[in-house]
Amino acid sequence: MTKARLLRLSVVLVSIFMILLIIVYWDNVGTAHFYLHTSFSRPRSPGAITAGEDWEALPDVDEFFAKLLSSSLKQNSSIPRKTEQLPIQGSNKPVLSNLEENVRGYDWSTHKDRNSLDQEKLQVERQRTLREFCANSSFTFPTKERSFDDIPNYELNHLIVDDRHGVIYCYVPKVACTNWKRVMIVLSESLLDQGVPYRNPLDIPREHVHNTSTHLTFNKFWRRYGKFSRHLMKIKLKKYTKFLFVRDPFVRLISAFRSKFELENEDFYRRFAIPMLKLYSNHTNLPTSVSEAFGAGLKVSFSDFIQYLLDPRTEKMAPFNEHWRQVYRLCHPCQIDYDFIGKLETLDEDAAYLLQLLKVDRLLRFPPSYRNRTASSWEDNWFAKIPLAWRQQLYKLYEADFVLFGYPKPENLLKD
Repeated sequence: MTKARLLRLSVVLVSIFMILLIIVYWDNVGTAHFYLHTSFSRPRSPGAITAGEDWEALPDVDEFFAKLLSSSLKQNSSIPRKTEQLPIQGSNKPVLSNLEENVRGYDWSTHKDRNSLDQEKLQVERQRTLREFCANSSFTFPTKERSFDDIPNYELNHLIVDDRHGVIYCYVPKVACTNWKRVMIVLSESLLDQGVPYRNPLDIPREHVHNTSTHLTFNKFWRRYGKFSRHLMKIKLKKYTKFLFVRDPFVRLISAFRSKFELENEDFYRRFAIPMLKLYSNHTNLPTSVSEAFGAGLKVSFSDFIQYLLDPRTEKMAPFNEHWRQVYRLCHPCQIDYDFIGKLETLDEDAAYLLQLLKVDRLLRFPPSYRNRTASSWEDNWFAKIPLAWRQQLYKLYEADFVLFGYPKPENLLKD
């Protein structure tokens, strides 16, 4: 009799524990918005999962959460989202709170004269190129062969998650990431203005956009979910729509140099400019502030910057700063199957198409793009005084980004 009572008590306690676990999990992860309501017309890769389909075979913990979440998909699929009916709100003028934005300027033209692109075919081609080279054993680069489980948590800090709409964005600095972060804030409602979520991306101050506390990234999963973090990451990577935007690697480097070393940036001056000026320009007793240095005509040259990138001591001291770190190291495109690959060169068309595919184009519009003052045609001028051997080494350093994302090899820069 006693054994029977103990057995019943154990069952009750286990049931209560499971219910509490589910409640806590529901509250943290936000599974009320976990269902994927985006629809891409491109063919899914083998084994890809969409709402309503069966899950693949997963480890025990993964399977538990997968079944748990799959049941919520059916329950929540008919829940209307009031926010999707909100009209688009937009300011007539951008909010300029930073010298960098003033220097860049905004392009408010509608670009109606541009030829419309066949976006669906474009995406198929971009993804085909990426997957072919990721699968090509003769094309190698660092970290290519590792699995997703081998990626350290700190290398996943560029993956921003929006649980409300089932979206994951890998941001790449110098590729319109400020405005895409603004879009993610609006979608996730992760930032309030006087108690109300922001509706217009351009209303969000720049200093809040780049505040790490504003965004939920994969890097934060470990602190929030502990040992379950990797399982949840994998599930979200299967269920959510994943996108990134890229740019010609050499043009991105020029843009990073102009932004961080031609404008007065105290942090970059102290962390990077002072060491560069000492190592490659033989300067000593440098001013401690960037304003004093600029006043004395002490600025990092583009040649100094290239030497810094090629110097083997640079990576030994610390990984590349995110503004010039390779995209394959920021976003892990051979480990993560991205649903959408956008390019800065076709930003307006790609952004409009992506918001339409995400079914959020009634919620917002992508902010008008900056005038692209760092044009591809400038490469010849910027690299004219860079020795040929350095240019060739630099290409090898960024070759994976050129190849994976379909950018042509800059032959004119790599030959005499």
